[in-house]
Amino acid sequence: MEDYHKPDQQTLQALKDTANRLRINSIKATTAAGSGHPTSCCSAAEIMSVLFFHTMRYKVQDPRNASNDRFVLSKGHAAPILYSVWAEAGFLQEAELLNLRKIDSVLEGHPVPRQTFTDVATGSLGQGLGAACGMAYTGKFFDRASYRVYCLLGDGELSEGSVWEAMAFAGLYKLDNLVAIFDVNRLGQSDPAPLQHHVEIYQKRCEAFGWHAIIVDGHSVEELCKAFGQAKHQPTAIIAKTFKGRGISGVEDKESWHGKPLPKNMAEQVIQEIDDKIQNKKKLSPALPEEDAPVVNIRNIKMPSPPTYKVGEKWATRKAYGVALAKLGHANDRVIALDGDTKNSTFSELFKKEHPSRYIECYIAEQNMVSIAVGCATRDRTVAFASTFATFFTRAFDQIRMAAISESNINLCGSHCGVSIGEDGPSQMGLEDLCMFRAVPNATVFYPSDAVATEKAVEIAANTKGICFIRTSRPENPVIYNNNEDFHIGQAKVVLKSKDDQVTVIGAGVTLHEALAAAEQLRKEKIFIRVIDPFTIKPLDKKTILESARATKGRIITVEDHYHEGGIGEAVCAVVVGEPGITVNRLAVSHVPRSGKSAELLKMFGIDKDAIVQAVKVAVSKSRNAE
Repeated sequence: MEDYHKPDQQTLQALKDTANRLRINSIKATTAAGSGHPTSCCSAAEIMSVLFFHTMRYKVQDPRNASNDRFVLSKGHAAPILYSVWAEAGFLQEAELLNLRKIDSVLEGHPVPRQTFTDVATGSLGQGLGAACGMAYTGKFFDRASYRVYCLLGDGELSEGSVWEAMAFAGLYKLDNLVAIFDVNRLGQSDPAPLQHHVEIYQKRCEAFGWHAIIVDGHSVEELCKAFGQAKHQPTAIIAKTFKGRGISGVEDKESWHGKPLPKNMAEQVIQEIDDKIQNKKKLSPALPEEDAPVVNIRNIKMPSPPTYKVGEKWATRKAYGVALAKLGHANDRVIALDGDTKNSTFSELFKKEHPSRYIECYIAEQNMVSIAVGCATRDRTVAFASTFATFFTRAFDQIRMAAISESNINLCGSHCGVSIGEDGPSQMGLEDLCMFRAVPNATVFYPSDAVATEKAVEIAANTKGICFIRTSRPENPVIYNNNEDFHIGQAKVVLKSKDDQVTVIGAGVTLHEALAAAEQLRKEKIFIRVIDPFTIKPLDKKTILESARATKGRIITVEDHYHEGGIGEAVCAVVVGEPGITVNRLAVSHVPRSGKSAELLKMFGIDKDAIVQAVKVAVSKSRNAE
C-alpha cells in the first residue's frame, strides 16, 4: 500500500458520482421514513464512496466472509448511508431503502446485526472504535490475515472517554490494520461540537495516542484515496474536515437540522440539484479480498478432562475460574482471555501463563475491554472471556447492553462479589452485578458455589449463545460436589434435603456455605431445612424451587451477598409470584457497607449462618403460632 497510485480522472469522477447517489438515497430514505439523519449522512458521502468502492476489499454477496475487510459505523445514526452503500453495491434492492425504520424492514434506525453487513450494533455513541480494535487485534494476532478494519466516527462522539480508551489500546498494540475516520462535520445534535473545525487539535491528540494522523478535505475523493493508500506500522486516523448536510442548499453547515428529514417538496428539489451533478450512472465494483483468513470452528468445546477437586478441599471460586479457563484453552485454540489489570485477582493470569499469545491485557479500561471482547467474538472468530472485579463491570453497562443488541456471544467473569471480600470496602464490592446482568436480554447468569461448579460454568458458557456472566467469590469455601456432577443452565441443585424439612433456604456462593452451616446447627435442635444452590440465577429453576417450597409448607428464605434490589431474592419472588401459600423472606445487604473482616460483614448485614438460623426459627414459630 506504500506505492500509492493516483486513480485516473474517470475513477475519481465515478467516486464523486457514487457519493452523490449515496446522498440522494439517504435523503429519499429519511424523507420516506419521516425521521432519520440525512445531514449526518451527507457529510460522510465521499468517505463512504471511497471506502466501499475504492479502498475496501470484500465480497458483496457474502458480507460476513471471514476474509472481507471490516467496517464499523460508530456514528450509527448515519445508518441510511450505510444502507445506501449496500444498495449501490447490489446487495440490497434500492426500493428497500424506502422502508427505512418500518417495523417489517430489516433497515432499522441504527445498524443491528439482523443486517448481514453489520457486525456490531451501534448508535450508543463512542463504542464502535473499541469493537473495531477487537476485530483488528483478532485479524493481526489470531487470524494473521490481511483483512483491514475501518471505523467511521462522528466528531460529536469524540467527547466520549471510551473512544480514547480504544485509541490508547490501538496505539499500544500498534494495530496497523486499523483505520479510524473522523467525520469532523463541526455540528453536534444541539450545538456545535467542542472543537468545531479545529482539525489540527484532533491530529495532535491522535498522534499523542500513537496513531499516524492525516488531515484531509473529507469531500475530496482524491485526498481520501491518497490517505487510505498510506500504510504505516501503527494505526491510522484520517481526520476529515466535512460539512454537515453537504450538498443540501440552505441546510449545509447550518444548526438545528440534526436528525430532521427534509420535507417532501424540499427533498425533491435538493435531489434534482444533486442529480444534476452526476455525470455517469455507471456503478463501481469493489475489489475482492485475499482469502487468507483461516477456517475456524468454535462449536462444542469440551474440557480435555474432568475436574480434579476433592470434596472438602477449600477453593475460592475466583481461582477455580482461572484454573478452568486455562484448561479450556487447551481444548480449542480460539479460546481467548481479556482482563483489566486484575489478572492476579481474577486468576485469569493462569490462562496467560499457559496461553500467553491468546491473552489480551486491556489495562484499567473496562468499557473498552467489553468492546474489545465483542469485536474479537464477531464472525465467530474467537470465544472471548473477559474478567475483572464484578463491581467494575457496572461502568461498562452500556457496552454490555449494546453487546446484547449486537447478539454477541461474550463471556464475562466478575470476581470479588459482595461484602465477603472484607477489608477493601464498598468501592470494591460487587453488590449490583446480579441486578445488572439479569436485566440484559438473553443473558445467562452463573453463580457457582464451589470449584467443580465453577469449572462446569466456564465450559457451559463457552458453548452458550448470548452474554454469559460468571460471578465468582474471594473467600475459600469447601468443595461440595463430586467431579462427575452434571450441571445445566436453569437446573438448581438440592444440596440438602430430608422428608422432615420445614423451610427451603436458597443461597449461592458464600451464602450457600452459610446455609449449610446453619442447617448443621439447626439439626441439633431437630429443625430441618432444605438447601438449594440455584447454579444459574438467570434462568432460575422454577420447578425445583416450587417443588421444594411446597414440600416445606410454602416457606422460602433467600440469602445473598448482594443488595436486595434485583438479586436472588427478587428473582425467586418473580418465579413464585401468583403461586398460592408461598412466602419469601429475603436476607440481603441492606445498605452501603464498610470495611471489616469477611465474617464480621456477613454478620453485620444479616446474611451469615446465625442470621439464617434466626430467620428459620422465626418462620417455623410463625406457622406454629398460626396453627
